[in-house]
Amino acid sequence: MITISLCMIVKNEENVICRCLNSIKDIVDEIIIVDTGSTDKTKDVVRDYTDKIYDFKWIDDFSAARNFSFDRATMDYILWLDADDVLLEEDRKKFFKLKETMMPDIDEVMMKYNVGLNQRGEVTLSYYRERLSKRNKGYKWHEPVHEYLEINGKVINSDICITHKKEHENEKGRNLIIYRKYLSEGKKLTIRGLFYYARELYYNEYYSEAIESFNKFLDSNKGWQEDNINACLDLAKCYSNLNDKKNCLRILLRSFEYDTPRAEACCNIGYYYFEKNDYKRAIFWYKLATSIEKPESGWGFIYNDYWDYIPFMQLCVCYDRLGNINEAMRYNNKAAECKPNDQAVLYNKKYFESLKSK
Repeated sequence: MITISLCMIVKNEENVICRCLNSIKDIVDEIIIVDTGSTDKTKDVVRDYTDKIYDFKWIDDFSAARNFSFDRATMDYILWLDADDVLLEEDRKKFFKLKETMMPDIDEVMMKYNVGLNQRGEVTLSYYRERLSKRNKGYKWHEPVHEYLEINGKVINSDICITHKKEHENEKGRNLIIYRKYLSEGKKLTIRGLFYYARELYYNEYYSEAIESFNKFLDSNKGWQEDNINACLDLAKCYSNLNDKKNCLRILLRSFEYDTPRAEACCNIGYYYFEKNDYKRAIFWYKLATSIEKPESGWGFIYNDYWDYIPFMQLCVCYDRLGNINEAMRYNNKAAECKPNDQAVLYNKKYFESLKSK
């Protein structure tokens, strides 16, 4: 059976780190904690789990801190988690089984990262991350922020999910500040770095700068397929926020250059026509969103609601606006199959019942 080192970088996580460690402590064989400057009781708390606690002076570089933690691992494989990550019980069972049965020729295990959850705990956003790495491969982290592990060899996708239960938002603008400092030092962004820099500009509402960076990224023709698609989706939001509807539609259609249409793009195109009261064309795009195959095995972002619940709800509204109540009810029922207790679904049911009683 393989052995596993858990490597974590932490700062001021006393309120959440026990939840994380309790969910993984009996699976891993070693726990390594790298503290990047806690001023709370984080280090005191983790002493109940490990004596392998190291201080690392923060230098605005997540990869440097993660590489420092990886260099201290001694087991066959290295697992990384953030302090607000957890393994739910079903995933713990799957992880135990993986540990018992995994062949030693596997170099990297990709696991789904469930990072978006609604109030009912349903997953709204997920994507695969490099998660369990063979130590002797010497993989290294790259990029100062939005870091990634450069991997090769035999890689498998696992059905184990890591659930991200964020308790507090990151300091506003933190990542953008790191990027700005990086650029001010005369350093150049990689193509991947340019994509994530553009996203940080968008998140911080620098829409014009984000548009410039997203277009520079796309025009390079060097981006990863999934980053290209997501750049189009985020760029469309930038144009929309600046009320540039024409370019919003243009860039959503451009996303189709990189792969088969994604439901996120189809729904946003549907909304473009919905806002113009062009319900027939909106219906076409919303129906397309429900009929295309979700890329479950890909490593890109998946916004799950765009593949069923959102288009079903929008189709309900479109058909209602066209006076086709039967179709409107049918799609509301489909939305109810996704989220039976959803407030909008329940409101629509009452609305349709009131129409039938007249």
